[in-house]
Amino acid sequence: MTRLLLLLSLVLAACTPVQQATDQAGRSTAKTILPETLAIYFPQVPKQFFQPFTDCIVDNADASEVQSLAADAVTGTDQGTADTVRAILARSSTQQCLAAAVPGTAVPL
Repeated sequence: MTRLLLLLSLVLAACTPVQQATDQAGRSTAKTILPETLAIYFPQVPKQFFQPFTDCIVDNADASEVQSLAADAVTGTDQGTADTVRAILARSSTQQCLAAAVPGTAVPL
């Protein structure tokens, strides 16, 4: 029984790096759709701010949102993509990230 618990502990410990790599791959893929989404659905965001917006959006997205955005990177941006981005942008953590990344600039969303 002790050996089984030890084996299970080792297997679970090995899962963590795989999960982290998968999450990072999803976040990297999700970032590819955001400049187009910002340009089409958020024209009030100046092009020079696309990178900080992209970073803050992806950094504050939960796992299901990352998965959705990564899928949209394959199928293309649409209103669903914009709705996901809008929900992430509405969070105070995303607003704080944007305030730090683009200080002194208020972009109405």
